[in-house]
Amino acid sequence: MSETNIDNKAASNQAAQRRLTAAEILPTDWQRAQLAGRVWRNDVNGPVPVLVLGGVVYDASAVEWTLSALLEREDLLAICASRANLQDIGSVDDYLSGAKGRLLAPADLQSIKAAGVTFADSMLERVIEEQAKGDPQRAQAIRERLAPVLGDSLRGVEAGSEKAAEVKRLLQDMGLWSQYLEVGIGPDAEIFTKSQPMSAVGCGEQIGIHPNSQWNNPEPEVVLAVNSRGRIIGMTLGNDVNLRDIEGRSALLLGKAKDNNASCAIGPFIRLLDGHFGLEQVASLEVSLLVEGTDGFEMQGVSPMAAISRSPENLVGQLLNRNHQYPDGVLFFLGTMFAPVKDRHGPGLGFTHAIDDRVVIATPTVGALVNWVARTDVCPPWEYGLGDLFAHLLQRAKTAQAA
Repeated sequence: MSETNIDNKAASNQAAQRRLTAAEILPTDWQRAQLAGRVWRNDVNGPVPVLVLGGVVYDASAVEWTLSALLEREDLLAICASRANLQDIGSVDDYLSGAKGRLLAPADLQSIKAAGVTFADSMLERVIEEQAKGDPQRAQAIRERLAPVLGDSLRGVEAGSEKAAEVKRLLQDMGLWSQYLEVGIGPDAEIFTKSQPMSAVGCGEQIGIHPNSQWNNPEPEVVLAVNSRGRIIGMTLGNDVNLRDIEGRSALLLGKAKDNNASCAIGPFIRLLDGHFGLEQVASLEVSLLVEGTDGFEMQGVSPMAAISRSPENLVGQLLNRNHQYPDGVLFFLGTMFAPVKDRHGPGLGFTHAIDDRVVIATPTVGALVNWVARTDVCPPWEYGLGDLFAHLLQRAKTAQAA
C-alpha cells in the first residue's frame, strides 16, 4: 500500500471516529426545544439560517436571509409554531454526517463579544497568570499562596456591591489587588471582542491553539444571543479558547491570546427562550467540561451559572446601551466558568492542550458543543467572509426571482 493510501485510510478512520450524531449534541428535551442556527447546504453551495424543530432542520431563508435578521423578528416563536414558509431540508444527522452539508456556528452578522473574569475560580486563575508572567511552572506555587486568601474572599461577592468594595480595600492593604480583580468584582465589567463576524467555528469542527503557546486551555462558557434592542433571545454554548502564557505576559496581549484562526467555537444551536426555557433556567443551569486526549489523559468538571458575580442582565446592560449599539445583534460570552488546573505533563505544570484533544462542553437543556484541538496554522483558514455571504445571497435572490 502506498504512503498516500495509508494517509488516506488514517484520515478516513479519524473522520469516522470524529463523526457525531444528533443524539450526542441535541438537548435532552429536543422534541420541544426551539433551536436556531446555521448550516451549509451542499445543494445551494452556501450557508442558510435554520430552525431545528422536533429534530427536523428547516431552512428559514424565506423568512429572513440571515440568522441575525431572524433573531430580530418579534414573531419568531410564532414562526416556529406555524412553520409557515419553512423548508424541510433534512435531519440534524444529515448535516453531522456530511450527507447534505455541515453545521456552522449559529452566528453570521452578529458581533462576537465576551465578558471576562466573571466567576471566582477563573478570577483567581487570571491573577495567578498575571503573577506567573505566563510561566506555567510558577503557577502552582503562586496558587498555593493566593488561593486560601483570594479564593475565600471572592466567592459569593456580588460585583460592584459594598461588600466588593470592602474586599477591594482589604486586598489592597495586603498588596494583592490586581487589574483582573478590578473588573471581576468592581463596578465595571471587562467586555472585549472575542472574534470577528463569520469567523467562529461550529460543533464538530477543529479549534485552534497558536503554535507559539505552551500553556493554554478551553474556556467553557454560556453564550447569549442578544438582538439589537438588548433583548436576550436565547442561549448556546461557547469555547473561548485561551492562551494563558501569552495573556499572562501582559494583559495588553489579550487580542493575540484570544482572537486567532478557529479560536472561537459556538454551538451547536441557539436555544430560543420560550415557555419551557427562560432566563430562570439559564441562571440555574450547570455546564460540564470534558477533555479527552489521545495520550489517555482525561479531565472533567462541572460549573454552575449560579456562581457568576454579575447577572446576565447586568452584563448585557453594560454591553449594549445608549453608549454602544449593535445593529445586527451580539453573540455574548458570559465568562469562563471552569479554569482547568489538573497536571498533565508533570507535577505542578497544570493543564495545557495537546493536539487532537476532544473537548466537550455540555448542559442537558442546550446540548453539547464538541470540537477537536489542532494548531491554528493547521485548522482550515477562515476564508468565507461577509463579502462571500452577500454574493451568495444575491445569487440566491436572482435564482428565486428567475423561478
